[in-house]
Amino acid sequence: MKKMKLNAPLAINSLTDFIKSTVNNAGFSRAVLGVSGGVDSSLSAFLSARALGAKNVLVLRMPYKTSSPESLKHANLVIEQLGVPSLTINISEAVDAVLINFPDASPVRRGNVMARIRMINVYDQSAAFPGLVVGTGNKTESLLGYSTLHGDGAFDFNPLADLYKAQVRQLAAELGVPPSIIDKPPSADLWEGQTDEEELGFTYNEIDRLLYALVEEGLSPNDCVKAGFSEEFVRNIISRIKKYRFKSALPLAGSVGQFPLAALEELPAFT
Repeated sequence: MKKMKLNAPLAINSLTDFIKSTVNNAGFSRAVLGVSGGVDSSLSAFLSARALGAKNVLVLRMPYKTSSPESLKHANLVIEQLGVPSLTINISEAVDAVLINFPDASPVRRGNVMARIRMINVYDQSAAFPGLVVGTGNKTESLLGYSTLHGDGAFDFNPLADLYKAQVRQLAAELGVPPSIIDKPPSADLWEGQTDEEELGFTYNEIDRLLYALVEEGLSPNDCVKAGFSEEFVRNIISRIKKYRFKSALPLAGSVGQFPLAALEELPAFT
C-alpha cells in the first residue's frame, strides 16, 4: 500500500486545477453532484468546493425509503462543513413508480433503478443551477465495473477517475473529510445492510494492491502470484475486469470510414 501513497498536496492541487479548468473551459462556473455520505462523493464535494468556491457547488441528498439514516447524517456533515448549497430529494415515489409492475425485481435491479433516478435528478438540477455534473467513482470501482451505467457512472467530468480507493481515503483525510465517513464500511446504500466489500467478496485493500500491481506496475498474472497473491484471486479479478470493460471504455461507435469523433482534437480546427 505504501507504493500507492500520493504526494497529497500535489495531487490535490492538480485535481482542483483540473476541476476549475474543465468547468471554465465549458463556459460554466458551477458544479452539481450527489453526495451519499460515503468517502468518494465526499472527496468530490471537497475538491469541487476548493476549486470553484463553496457557493458554486450544489450538493444533492437523494434518499430512498430504505436508505440508512447514517448516510443522510454523513452527507449532511459534508454539507455543513463545506457550507455548500444543498437540496434533499426523496426518490422513493419515482423508484417505486418504475418498479410497480415488477414487485419481484432483484436487489440489483432495484439498486440500478435507484442509481439512475438519482442521476436524472442530478442532471435536472445541473440545468437549473446551472453547472457541470461531477463524477464520484474511483479507479478501483471503474476497473471492477462496480457502477451503474447512466447512474453513478454518468458525469460530465470525474476528478476521482485516477484514484484507487486507498488514495481516495488518503486525500479525503488530507482535506479534512470527517473520519466517521472515511473509516466506515463502503456502501452504495442501494438496499438495507448492503456493503461494497461483502458484495464484491474482497476487501478494497486486497483489490487495490492487486490492481496497482497489474495496472500501474504492469505485472503479469504469474508475476502477481509469485508476489504472494493467490492464483484464484488474480484470475477472478482479471476475469471481472475483462467482463466489465465495456463500462470503463467509451461506447463502441460504428464507422463507414469517415473521421472518428473520438479523435476530433487531432484536427487543426479543434487543437
